[in-house]
Amino acid sequence: MKSMMITLKSIEDVKIFINEVNKLSCDADLTSGRYVIDAKSIMGIFSLDLANAIKLDVHCKEEDNNVKSFFDAIAKFEAK
Repeated sequence: MKSMMITLKSIEDVKIFINEVNKLSCDADLTSGRYVIDAKSIMGIFSLDLANAIKLDVHCKEEDNNVKSFFDAIAKFEAK
């Protein structure tokens, strides 16, 4: 499992994130406070508090090339 903190500041950011996460063959979750939702669910993402950073957990083997390319593609969403 690999984790990172992300921020999705606009609807466009959410759409880009959803497109990238749906390319993964494994599961991914987003955690905000006590809520954990499927990262591939656009409705779930919009139910979270997007004003704060969200924890992303990807449940894949780190050797998987798709995981590396996924994290490269979403690097711009990493919380600072």
